[in-house]
Order: sequence, then C-alpha cells, then structure tokens
Amino acid sequence: MSTTVGLISLGCAKNLIDSEVMIGHLAQAGMSLTPDAELADVLIVNTCSFIDMAKQESIDTIFGAVKDRSADPDRAKQKIIVAGCLSQRFAKDLPGIMPEVDAFIGLDQITKVAPIIENLLGKKNDAEVQKTEGPAATEDPRDFVTLKPQYVPDYSTPRMRLTPDHFAYVKIAEGCNHTCTFCIIPKIRGMHRSRTQDSVVREVEALVKSGVKEINLISQDTTYFGMDQWEGKRPTPNSPVDSTRGESLATLLREINKIEGEFWVRLLYTHPAHWSDELIQTIAECDKVVKYVDIPLQHISDRMLTAMKRVTSGDYIRDLLRRMRAGIPGIGIRTTFIVGFPGETEEDFQELLEFIREFRFERAGVFSYSKEEGTRAEKMDGHIHHATRKSRWSRAMKELQKIAGETNQAQVGKAVRVLVEQPGVGRTEWDAPEIDGSVIVDESIPVGSFADITIGDWRGYDLVAAR
Repeated sequence: MSTTVGLISLGCAKNLIDSEVMIGHLAQAGMSLTPDAELADVLIVNTCSFIDMAKQESIDTIFGAVKDRSADPDRAKQKIIVAGCLSQRFAKDLPGIMPEVDAFIGLDQITKVAPIIENLLGKKNDAEVQKTEGPAATEDPRDFVTLKPQYVPDYSTPRMRLTPDHFAYVKIAEGCNHTCTFCIIPKIRGMHRSRTQDSVVREVEALVKSGVKEINLISQDTTYFGMDQWEGKRPTPNSPVDSTRGESLATLLREINKIEGEFWVRLLYTHPAHWSDELIQTIAECDKVVKYVDIPLQHISDRMLTAMKRVTSGDYIRDLLRRMRAGIPGIGIRTTFIVGFPGETEEDFQELLEFIREFRFERAGVFSYSKEEGTRAEKMDGHIHHATRKSRWSRAMKELQKIAGETNQAQVGKAVRVLVEQPGVGRTEWDAPEIDGSVIVDESIPVGSFADITIGDWRGYDLVAAR
C-alpha cells in the first residue's frame, strides 16, 4: 500500500508554488495524496512567517495538528513535517521548541520531501537525505534544514498545480537582494536568483497549451529578473530594467507575448526602484500583458523611505507613477503602504494621505507596521504606540475605500473583458486572483473563459455586469 500524504499550505502564492512542487515530487514517488489530515500517514504543514500574524497562524496550525493526532488513536503513528518559511526562519530554534514534530525541512529540501518521508517511515536511505545543500541548521536528527537557501525551480520541476485550471502562478526567481528594514524575507529565502528566460518561457508555453488563461508572474522582486545574471558591472539596488545588459523582465515579457493562444499575463511584486521607461514601453506594447501593475510603495515621505531603506524618494515615486500612467493608457495600479513605522510623525502620515488622494490608486491596501524579530526596524528608536498605528491604519483605509468606490462608479457603463473565475463571478484585468475585487456576471458563461461585458453597477469592492 502506498504512503498517504496530506499537506496544509499557508501563506502567499510563492509558498503555494513550493507546495505544488512538493506534491509533484510526492506523486512522482508513487505516494497518494489526501485532503483529509486524519487519513494521512504523513502530514506536511507548509508554513509562512512573513509577519507576526502569519507566524502565529503557522504555529497554531502545527500545534493544532499535534493536538488532533494525540486525540485520535488511529493517528498515533502519523508523522508531522514542518516545512516552509517558519522552519527556515527559525531553523536553529524549532527542533527544541517543537519536540512533537517528526521532521523539519527548509526551502532547499522541497524536492527531497519524498525520500525524507521514506526515511521517517523507516527506509534506510540516509545517503538520499544528507544535508548537502548547505550548512546544517542543527544536529538534531529530525532537522533537515540547511542555511542560506539556493534552490530555484525549473520548467522541468515536477509540480502539481493547486490553482483552478484557468490560472497559474509562475515563479520567475527566488530570494531578494533588497535590505528593507521592515522585511525578514531575504534572511529566510536568501539572495535573488533568477531562472533563465528560456526556462520561464517553456513553462508558460506548457501551461497555455494545457488551457491556462492567466499567467501570474511572481517572485520576491520580479523587476530584478535576469539582473543577477548580467555580465560586467554588478547591478545595484536601484538598477533599472535594461535589456541591453542581458535578459530582463522586459525581454521576458516580450518573449511570453509571442506565445500563441488566448491568455493574459499579470505582473506581481515589482519594486519601484527598478522600473524603467523600457519596461513601461514593453507593457504598453505587449497586448497579452494586462494593464495592471502590482508595485508596493510602502510610503511617500522621504524620511520614511530612507528609514525603510527603499532606495527611492518621494519625488522619484511621483515621477515614476506619472510616467507609468502616461506610457500605459488605462493602467490599473495596485500598491500597499505601511503606516506606524518607527519614527513616523503625523506630518509624515499626512503626506501619505495627500499622496493617496492625489494619485488615486485603482487597487490599494494598508498594513499597520508589524515589529518583526530579526529585522533592522525591530531595533530602531521611535516605535509607535499600537493605538496610534491602529488609528492611522483606519484613517488611511477610509481614504482608500472612498477612492475605491469612486473608481468603481467610474467603471459603470464601460465595456470590459473578464476572465470567469467561478459560476457567476469574473475578474477584470485590474483584478488579481485572491487579492482584488470581482465582477458579478451571468452564471451561464463557462468558467475559465473570457467574456466581454458592460459594467452596470457596483457593490463595495465588486462590480456588477449589466444584464
């Protein structure tokens, strides 16, 4: 009888791809998969630890699985594996904190998950599970995590998609070279490392041939794609996308745009410091690239941008946004901000509110600053009282909600194309899966197909097609 494995995937789309890769390797090894934790011989929890809330969800899920196993005699032999960002971030601590867990694997071990499971279940395959990827985090025999991750997927990597048939995420790079003071990701996922352009294009070609209608390009910093492979002068934290230096996001988009088929491409997780006029022109000229950009700005005050180490300035951001709107007609810009960062004054916050009112982002969100262990911001002076952080979050959200309503009202009467997500629900090119709004459409339109509709009304963040 084959080993039955369950997997709980937490966190972002980048983590979801890691789960898909693990499942692909498990299936290749002949293991069975189950959505029911109680039926699994082995239960994997793929964790997130980007911010405190995600970290707590991961911890609660792990201890919940341990508790459920203890309460069910039929699950007494079940093995629990902790994978993902939590096990990588706290690689030296978790084995001592969680004695109930049977194994810990990091980001470089996701392709070795099958032999690690076999080892847990008694197979004498120690040579297959040796920590060869890098320095060991601990000497605990349950701990397979190695430090300084190097792994990056390839188009040939076994993978079983967990998204609906009509859309997919494609991870074009791993890691991040930026040192934003609020962010722990570079310490978890390592330095930026791009896939080759050919690898990404071949994966997208295969996905389109399989019927995928939306390709979502993701990484920690999609705008840095290819730069780490440039020859000659090393790129800097604010080097612009420049195809004269080698493969870049611009050359990748143009190659994907050549692929035959009816589909669109969405660009997520771009960093403002790397935008260039070439990238703006590329998006404008590529008809399969949706006119939507995800560009987390975090703030607009020069004081805050400097404190956050965003290698941008207020003037730079304002100029970039004006060039984007002028160069890409009809673009929808999604961004996120952090309020309550250490040292933020009421003047800084007011500048942010005025910026939001002026630039009227089509899609936007606000995070209240989260003090993250191991970041530079954790040790800064001037941490803001939680009540002030909450108040600023509420005031910023009120502005964004007002703009969202006015933006939706302006869509009424316009003809737009939607991708039907589920019966009666679609998304426009301004709506990324799982994070943006949707459009209520006729339930007779097939799921996974494109449809041209006219907006007749709106409700909250969602639009309603005219009947």
